[in-house]
Amino acid sequence: MNRLAGETSPYLLQHADNPVDWQPWDDAALAAARDTGRPILLSVGYSACHWCHVMAHESFEDPDIGALMNELFVNIKVDREERPDLDRIYQTAHQLIARRPGGWPLTMFLDPDSLRPFFGGTYFPNTPRHGMPGFPDLLRKVAAYYQDNREEIREHGQALHDAFERLEAGNPESGELNDAPLAQARDTFLQQLDHENGGMGTAPKFPHTSSLERLLRHWRAGAHTSEPDTQALYAVALTLTRMAEGGIYDQLGGGFCRYSVDAYWEIPHFEKMLYDNGPLLALYAQMWLVSGDEAYRRVANETADWVVRDMHAPGGAFYSTLDADSEGEEGKFYVWTPDEVRKQLAADEYAVLAAHFGLDQPANFEGHWHLRVHSPLADAAKASGVSESAARRLLDTARSKLLAVREGRVWPGLDDKIIASWNGLMIRGLAIAARALNRDDLALIAAHATDFIRNEMVVDGQLMAVHKDGQSRFPAYLDDHAFLLDALLELLQARWDAGHLAFATWLADELIGRFEDQARGGFFFTANDHETLMHRSRPFADESLPAGNAVAALALNRLGHLLGHTRYLDAAERTLRAGWQPMSEFPHGHASLVNALEEYLQEPVIVVIRGAADDARQWARQLDGLYAPRQLVYAIPADATKLPGALADRAPRDETVAYVCQGTHCSAPVATIDELAAALSEADKTPAT
Repeated sequence: MNRLAGETSPYLLQHADNPVDWQPWDDAALAAARDTGRPILLSVGYSACHWCHVMAHESFEDPDIGALMNELFVNIKVDREERPDLDRIYQTAHQLIARRPGGWPLTMFLDPDSLRPFFGGTYFPNTPRHGMPGFPDLLRKVAAYYQDNREEIREHGQALHDAFERLEAGNPESGELNDAPLAQARDTFLQQLDHENGGMGTAPKFPHTSSLERLLRHWRAGAHTSEPDTQALYAVALTLTRMAEGGIYDQLGGGFCRYSVDAYWEIPHFEKMLYDNGPLLALYAQMWLVSGDEAYRRVANETADWVVRDMHAPGGAFYSTLDADSEGEEGKFYVWTPDEVRKQLAADEYAVLAAHFGLDQPANFEGHWHLRVHSPLADAAKASGVSESAARRLLDTARSKLLAVREGRVWPGLDDKIIASWNGLMIRGLAIAARALNRDDLALIAAHATDFIRNEMVVDGQLMAVHKDGQSRFPAYLDDHAFLLDALLELLQARWDAGHLAFATWLADELIGRFEDQARGGFFFTANDHETLMHRSRPFADESLPAGNAVAALALNRLGHLLGHTRYLDAAERTLRAGWQPMSEFPHGHASLVNALEEYLQEPVIVVIRGAADDARQWARQLDGLYAPRQLVYAIPADATKLPGALADRAPRDETVAYVCQGTHCSAPVATIDELAAALSEADKTPAT
């Protein structure tokens, strides 16, 4: 019996009508496997996964293959976005067994007693092709192998368990931490840079936002020295420019697709994920502050507008994903033909848009045109015989018309799950963009998302990871707590709210109380009361998301300095010491942890402004126009009461004043904005400790 109809995951519901007796991962499914002695076929994917759809159509919807699966296995379907704990474990196991990276769909075969895998892969075709076996033949061979080799499977399972243990970071560092990983990460990133197209490496090409953020912070650390790191800044500027020009960026509606299938950022894998766009929104907004280049401001604004327009749930939080496919075809929603476009536009609009976006060039996606910048606007204006300002106006009206037409097409599937961690990344992005772009509306939207999570996703005193159809489910993971804590420390700078500060301190206490590795430091991915799985990981390396331990270390360090609480500072230091070995050996794989190390070595500068609400916010606005990643500015109204920790000591005066704190030292009240600027300039020159 297929039991997925009772689930809320859009991905699981896509498989509820399969002839496969799919089970969710729960006690009943695991018990059935143990009781029958049949191995588990574990299939992990997500709703926007193109190859998941392909395997479903070829195999899981086939009655004969479904019957074979039901005869030989207990079949369990998992949404990797609901259960990143399971996905993390079995992706790692796949890499150890197959000696190559995994992906989705992930297909693993597990021993029912130990839940350890003995074979696996990703996509398998329904018939033999491309050097891969047909799925039915594979099923028969795997089942036979399991029946004939139980003892060997147990031995291999123990070896796999031992390999997992060896992957864990070694003993915590007891000596002095230093800044060597900062320079090493920078050098490796620049060695990997594609000097023509930007980005790291070749196709397929991902944004690697954490690496770009690391380079931008590295540049900023030496920006006021006699030899600023222009190479690091160039790498970020080149990458963000080429991405904004490419097809990975939605030239009509804003927002970024997940990755490019080529080295040129031209043709994306068309799914649009919330978790990519939050960090990219922040980075483009910050690059606008660094450069003053209008192109970065435009992309940041359009990306923010996209997430508010297309991904904003009625309750205030944000949906997860837009699928790559619509009407069974990847990218169909986004692509055009010149004739389609010409029918919608005036002749002068078409002339500019066609030259700019390459409609006058050969088709670039399966006989259609996916829009990307082919010629600079100045060249398109010259070719069209109009001024550049006129070309900009024509392009903007043309884009608006095409977007309106596109809105009427059959949309890609929407995964309307609300994921706490991904919302944390977007709340952070909106908060940073609100300050950089001077858009209070984005701060208010981010606050509403925060309130939804606090009010709807904390159940019986425990944060839940996912909300869907009125239900909040699955105990939250490290990433959920860490990303939300980090986001709140950014949001409080855009919009002070005592309730949000209380939520932040609760999240920090939950991290330390329920996730910390008391023996070695750092944080486990799952809480201490989570179900027992085959492994309990402590992730320090960045993957598609920044590492939870890294974000936790950064945020706890900041919160500790803001409130003057050594409990948070000590936990942050223990995390850095726990991750020191992998970070020092492989710094370019730990960019987010390197950022946390930077703020441990050179403490953040905390600015607390007290005064009438409007005056305090006005002071803060004058600081928002600078890119200063180690500087946190909190405008707290004079009538705010019962402030926790060290904030209680930073009292208001008759006039607006500011306090500048770094480490354990705080300045006397600063009475003018000019004095504040001078104090911050001095703090910016403080050497690393």
